[in-house]
Amino acid sequence: MGAELLAIFIVAIFIENVVLSQVLGLCPFIGVSSKIDSAVGMGMAVIFVMLLASVVTWSIQNFILIPLQLEYLQTISFILVIASLVQFVEMVVRKVAPALYQSLGVFLPLITTNCAVLGISLINIKRGYNLVEATVNAGGAGLGFFFALLIMAGIRERLDISDIPENMRGAPIAFVTAGLLATAFMGFSGLV
Repeated sequence: MGAELLAIFIVAIFIENVVLSQVLGLCPFIGVSSKIDSAVGMGMAVIFVMLLASVVTWSIQNFILIPLQLEYLQTISFILVIASLVQFVEMVVRKVAPALYQSLGVFLPLITTNCAVLGISLINIKRGYNLVEATVNAGGAGLGFFFALLIMAGIRERLDISDIPENMRGAPIAFVTAGLLATAFMGFSGLV
């Protein structure tokens, strides 16, 4: 069982990276990856929300929706859970770290609509993971998101001081960089 959980965790981080392989959560990935400080804050918030959302959505699916034959309410109930969790995280970050709250700006509430969080919750259900496997997969996916965000922020900080043609500055070079990172992460898929 331990080896299976480790495999789920490693695969979620590198091989099925939520941003660079599954192409989920691009809005905060591109929007918050310009500075390492904001990338760390967003990454930690996404890990926390993804873990909690996976536990709560798995429980709702298995203890409420399936027994009451209400599976058709899965998406809307999952979105409501994620929105509530994000509101909680937003209140905590505003109170505990006001500077981080300011640097994240609009992207913190956007975790509500971050398809990566909803996507991992749905993937956990689709694959038939038990609660422990779902939590491990969510933790790995959150950590993979965090690593991708951190790598991208580091590269973008270096690009800001580099000599780049004017028409490639900002979003164009960010998308080229994201594409190169995704290509690099595809190399991990050959390891399985």
